[in-house]
Amino acid sequence: MIPVGADQMAIDIGRRQFISALGGTVVAWPLVARAQQPKIPMIGFLLPGSMVASKQFFDGFPLGMQEKGYLEGRDYVLESRYADGEFARLPPLADELVRLEPSVIVASTSAAALAVKQATANIPIVGVNLVDPVGTGLVKSEARPGTNITGTLQYLAGLTGKQLELARDLVPGITKIGVLGNVANTIFNVAQRGEAEAAAAKLGLSFLMLEIRTADEIGPAFKTFVQERANVVLVLRDILFLAVRRQIAAFTLAAHLSTIYAFREHVESGGLLSYGIDLRASYMRAAFYVDKILKGEKPADLPIEFPTKLELVINLTTAKALGITVPSSLLTRADEVIE
Repeated sequence: MIPVGADQMAIDIGRRQFISALGGTVVAWPLVARAQQPKIPMIGFLLPGSMVASKQFFDGFPLGMQEKGYLEGRDYVLESRYADGEFARLPPLADELVRLEPSVIVASTSAAALAVKQATANIPIVGVNLVDPVGTGLVKSEARPGTNITGTLQYLAGLTGKQLELARDLVPGITKIGVLGNVANTIFNVAQRGEAEAAAAKLGLSFLMLEIRTADEIGPAFKTFVQERANVVLVLRDILFLAVRRQIAAFTLAAHLSTIYAFREHVESGGLLSYGIDLRASYMRAAFYVDKILKGEKPADLPIEFPTKLELVINLTTAKALGITVPSSLLTRADEVIE
């Protein structure tokens, strides 16, 4: 005969075992649920400029992704690295991104794309604002890249020459054109310098090229342009110049020099005239490529695109400060006139 106390003891032990087993199941459920949740794609971003200087056009990327149905944090995460204008930092930053094993890396400019390409031959790369991707060895052809890189170009052939023509239309009778370049940005500087020099010769203009390496050299460069009697200055496309665009606008006003740019951001910050692509639209377009790659397409098969739109922007306030009357022919052609 089993004692009554033994029955109660058996019931208590059984209850404790059941609760313990149930508790273990409850604890295990969230762990299993978390393990089964799909991992959202990581998108790496490498930019030669600073976070502050790049924000205005970099913000176009999440907008482009949103148009494709992706929300940051829900459908993808971003890992961005900024070189702050120091091109020597691009390779180590590219290596850092590659170690994170993102689904795709977006590289802003050819210099950034080259740094990423040297770090990986497997991770897909979307280049934004590329210059001569075939000549720099990034792709085999623009129609069929044949590598792990695709993306968009920053220029159309003849763009620099067109900017010089606009300078001549804006300031009739000019004889000497000054050109400001960044020698540290080898890819951009060499390609643009050659085109600018050829365009100046075609227009019968004397050509004065000044190359700088740091922002501290920009002010002295404009003093040299004045001393050498340049009539107009063309500021070449460069991330450093974009980062200090307000300072450049101040230098041009102090030097009383009419200055032409490639990007509207310069004119919005007090520059005189710009003619070139819309950077923000380029970053929005990068989302088109990222979407296709995330859905399984290969960069090797995605053609590199030319800019679809060039815009002319004029700052009338700056023109008045420089004593320039903008011809009506330019005003009617402008995509935007800032007053």
